[in-house]
Amino acid sequence: MVDVGAFIGQIFVVVLLVVLAIFVIVVIFRSIRIIPQAYAGVVERLGRYQRTLQPGLNLLVPFVDRLRPLVDMREQVVSFPPQPVITEDNLVVSIDTVVYFQVTDARAATYEIANYLSAVEQLTTTTLRNVVGGLNLEEALTSRDNINGQLRVVLDEATGKWGLRVSRVELKAIDPPLSIQDSMEKQMRAERDRRAAILTAEGSKQSQILEAEGRRQAEILRAEGDKQAAVLRAQGEAEAIEMVFSAIHVGDPDDKLLAYQYLQTLPKIAESASSKMWIIPSEFTEALKGIGDAFGGRVAAGPRRGAGERPARESTGGKTAEEAVAAARAAASAADEIASEAMTTRTDVSPPDQR
Repeated sequence: MVDVGAFIGQIFVVVLLVVLAIFVIVVIFRSIRIIPQAYAGVVERLGRYQRTLQPGLNLLVPFVDRLRPLVDMREQVVSFPPQPVITEDNLVVSIDTVVYFQVTDARAATYEIANYLSAVEQLTTTTLRNVVGGLNLEEALTSRDNINGQLRVVLDEATGKWGLRVSRVELKAIDPPLSIQDSMEKQMRAERDRRAAILTAEGSKQSQILEAEGRRQAEILRAEGDKQAAVLRAQGEAEAIEMVFSAIHVGDPDDKLLAYQYLQTLPKIAESASSKMWIIPSEFTEALKGIGDAFGGRVAAGPRRGAGERPARESTGGKTAEEAVAAARAAASAADEIASEAMTTRTDVSPPDQR
């Protein structure tokens, strides 16, 4: 027969061993803490700060030490919702801010402030209103670096005792009222139109300057060309005159040829339409006299006078241009006739040995 007391004793021992095993497991579990990298743990012993656990394996006193929630030691980026801010010129603008901060002391972040995220948000809002409140809208839009620097200095100084380090503060957006935005767009459009008009005027000015410069250069080149052409033309005429003069001297013309050429030139002198009066020069009768003496003593202009007489100067009375031209042409015709007869006479009268 089984002893009931012994069986109950065995069951009690087994239950006791199981309870001891569970207790040991719980004690071991509560004594060992593994802290991840970039985190820190604050340990309280009997409700008082005892130490800060570093990343890795750490041992605690079970039922005496208590580990508070882990603190993230990495740099954090927090974007706060838009905050209405009144500028110096009484305009309400909505500003979004972004704060970059890092927990440097887990103990201070745990015991010096209840909620450091909410504290940073409220401090950012108040500091932003103080800074932007002293600026007008245009300065606020163009002085973001200045505003960011002032916010970072104030926040870093205020959060230092909380175990935080504020590295950067950025203004993500500054939104003025819609009416101000419309006015700014109109202003920018007018400014761009003004700049476009100025650029157009400058372009037109430069174009006119270049065109005037081109015309001036063209006129200068044309004048240079005319000058060179005139110089070359004068040189050509001088060379032609020199060649004619040389040819005349080489040919050695006599008085008969010169008198004949003189008579051929007289009609051309009187052909001008502006000539109303024409004075017969004394050389006219002298030329006729020379031709008459050369070709057998015949005179083309009338009876021959004595050697001491000056028929041309005695008849130098004024004649009309038409009469002068007619007289010159008649004299030229007579000279041609005398020349022809003289040539015929010379042909008919030949040396006796050739007849």
